[in-house]
Amino acid sequence: MPAPDLLLGIDLGAGSLKASLITFDGALAGEGSHAVSTSAPKPGWSEQDPWDWWRAACAAVPAALARAGGDPKRIAAISFSAGAHTQVLEDRAGQVIRPAILWNDQRSGQQTRALRERADDRILEIGYNRANPTWTLPQMLWLKEVEPEAFRRVHRLYVAKDWLRSRFTGGFETDLIDGVGTLMVDARTGDWSDELCGLIDWPLASLPPIVQPKSRVGSVTAEAARATGLAEGTPVICGTSDTAVETYGAGMMRPGIGVAKLATAATVSVLSPHAVPHKEMINYPHVIPDHWYVITATNSCASAHKWLRDTFFRRDGEDGSAIFDQMERLASAVPPGSEGLFFHPYLNGERSPHWDPLLRADFVGIGFNHGPGHFVRALYEGISYSLRDCLEVLRANGLGFATARLTGGGAKSALWRQTLADVLDVTVELPAVADASFGAALLAGVGIGAFSDEAAAEAAIRVVATHRSDPERAEHYARGFVLYREIQAALAPLNHRIHAHMAGA
Repeated sequence: MPAPDLLLGIDLGAGSLKASLITFDGALAGEGSHAVSTSAPKPGWSEQDPWDWWRAACAAVPAALARAGGDPKRIAAISFSAGAHTQVLEDRAGQVIRPAILWNDQRSGQQTRALRERADDRILEIGYNRANPTWTLPQMLWLKEVEPEAFRRVHRLYVAKDWLRSRFTGGFETDLIDGVGTLMVDARTGDWSDELCGLIDWPLASLPPIVQPKSRVGSVTAEAARATGLAEGTPVICGTSDTAVETYGAGMMRPGIGVAKLATAATVSVLSPHAVPHKEMINYPHVIPDHWYVITATNSCASAHKWLRDTFFRRDGEDGSAIFDQMERLASAVPPGSEGLFFHPYLNGERSPHWDPLLRADFVGIGFNHGPGHFVRALYEGISYSLRDCLEVLRANGLGFATARLTGGGAKSALWRQTLADVLDVTVELPAVADASFGAALLAGVGIGAFSDEAAAEAAIRVVATHRSDPERAEHYARGFVLYREIQAALAPLNHRIHAHMAGA
């Protein structure tokens, strides 16, 4: 029997679960995906049923395996990733207590303010990050105050990828990167923090042991093998958050290379030899040992692109991918600057650098000269400006890069890639494969020794497109960025007044 020669990465995204099988030299052998639905019972809420994740895995993994030839014994190891912060709560009987609150949920704004008033500087000192509605700590304070019965029932808290992985192994553990993402870990020591958990009376006994992302945490059980088509006993590696494995899979393994992620949300990440705690930035340990990655983020990216498509371009029954292609063609005919049309992508509030859940999106400067293509190009430019907003925070703190590797679905657009290069005034590179499932598969290889160490996996990464900043367009966008910021500052108070009006204040 030939030796196993494939690695499986499973990533739980905001809208779908994806499974990727790759060879040890980074070639894609097969992939499969399955949609995952999100519910919004109230404005600003974002929830998913964890069992939908398992059902999606049971569909996506066999599809990937079939495209790779169908032999599960070729798989040498499996690893996982998912969005940080999202939690699954189980009671003593192992039953899921309530839907998982996602990272983009905004319900805990009041609890965030309370935590900041009580211990803003101390939380930053211990957790290396500031409380905001994205993080598990304020979300669980919301649970305590609004759903106290659910709070009292909690026996185990899983982070999303760990709960999904436990369906394969039966284990209960997390990694340090996802642990830091709960804002319940002392980032200085790598242990769960009595003090942070004490702020919300969270029981430490409900939290999992912390291991390394590359640690082997079990094997595929017989039950999971029957459900997914995998081979019983296949090694399972812990894994970590989606952004961690995406930046890793894109090649952010040395200084000078950053990563811009154009996914449901958008992020700008940079490698650092140490954490840089700051109220406007996010800090995580990196897959690369003794390094951190520092992030700034905008809430709405591909989600805004999809919203524009579905709201203004798509008719019932039409193929969504074809509509995206049509939108790209229309935008390509519009000159840089969209003839004075600006877009701010705050459809669900905003993170960096504003950290304001009450900001809302806008198109500003509309005239009779603007057609459908202008709105698409303005969206590309507006999200790129928002990422420039994010990058400026990093630059102000001595962090930056000359080259950005791109990840996420938005990176498929050549026009968007070039726009981002011009707005950020950097070189943009597109890896052949750089999504989270690819990075998770690489991590699986590190976990079983297929690569000598984390950096050795870089040989499996290939760049297929390069976009360099054009000096003339970069100067044009530099002037436009000033206007973009001025419009945001002018409209922010009105966004707050609109919120108060709708709330009946």
